[in-house]
Amino acid sequence: MNRKTVSTFMAIVMLTSLLSLAACRREAGTIGTGDTILIGGALSVTGIQAPLDAPAIEGIQVAVEEINANGGINGKKLEFRNIDSKSDPATASEVAKQLINQGAVTIITSSDYDFGGPAARAAQEAGLVGISPSASSPMFGSKMLGDKQFTLSMWNTTMGAVIAEKAFYEDGLKSCYVITDDFIEYTKDLSEYFIASFEKLGGTVALQDIFSQSKVDTAALIAHYKSLPELVDFIYISSYMPDLGTIIKEFRTAGIDLPIYGGDAYDDPDMFKLLGAEMGNDIIWSTHSFASEEAVPGFTEYNAAYRAMFGKDVDAPWSMSGYDVVMVLSEAMRETASTDGDLMARYMETHTFECLTGTLSWSGADVEYGHEPDKAAAIVELVGGEPVFIRWAKPDYLPSPQY
Repeated sequence: MNRKTVSTFMAIVMLTSLLSLAACRREAGTIGTGDTILIGGALSVTGIQAPLDAPAIEGIQVAVEEINANGGINGKKLEFRNIDSKSDPATASEVAKQLINQGAVTIITSSDYDFGGPAARAAQEAGLVGISPSASSPMFGSKMLGDKQFTLSMWNTTMGAVIAEKAFYEDGLKSCYVITDDFIEYTKDLSEYFIASFEKLGGTVALQDIFSQSKVDTAALIAHYKSLPELVDFIYISSYMPDLGTIIKEFRTAGIDLPIYGGDAYDDPDMFKLLGAEMGNDIIWSTHSFASEEAVPGFTEYNAAYRAMFGKDVDAPWSMSGYDVVMVLSEAMRETASTDGDLMARYMETHTFECLTGTLSWSGADVEYGHEPDKAAAIVELVGGEPVFIRWAKPDYLPSPQY
């Protein structure tokens, strides 16, 4: 090869490299390469997490249909593709990687840190935004998962503190018995932040009991309660269905009619059915939203779209969280004209979003509690076996996240 040939060859190589680089730069600033934008879902439709994730999938589908009916994102249609993560952390990681390999530009994870965190880490490794509809552990943020990972939910710091202040200030209750399921981070740190807040107010936790999911001994819990030297004002239970419903029902059957407080796992309609009108009273919890126009302006329109698609009314707030996730992601893509993870994440952490689950903003990824959600909780009470909206609330005192 002579010098002239070498020079020509090198020029072609340099030109090709520059064109490839330019193409990459254009790609990072545009919406996808084809006619659709693929949103990946690593949510559970089987296993213990399904009662939270399955409704979220329904809300996602309502949002995707609405956006596509209105022209999509900058002319491109959304496609949502979920692969069942089976309420298993290892499976969640693998299905997220499969979806990324199939071209997903963002990953919607399961509604829990333990079950959704592995999928979020896969998204982070690929440089994509990952977001959970309802994961509430402070572990679900940028500190533990990376600078492109978010949860739409308020953290348990808010969820626990709001209900502590409701009990202490509004209901005048000063002492409690706490029962904690050590199943996952959600159940453990929800009790932790409730206790921190309640004791900060001056409340007394007379006794704490811990049990493991599916191994609850309700007779022992009732015996511990009855052995207390002084009667407490209420009981706080942090658990999941079906154990949550079993504990409450057994306490009520034993004639213990104290108020019972807790978090968003109480939203499960199966719990309402289990307790019924007779036992479903004086049960109060903090959660993401509420299915009524009174609580959520715009709910009637959303419910109509949901009913048209699924032939039933919304009966729990988790579908609204799924809907909101897609709306947040879509706004980030539309306003940045990009599916680039960095651009989307920076947009999300610098803007405020009006959602069916409340007004939401996040802190930056680089602060101490990165991507901490600033969001109110809905307070709900079970009356005659039916949930009743009380009000939206933010706590006066917010305990610091623990990692």
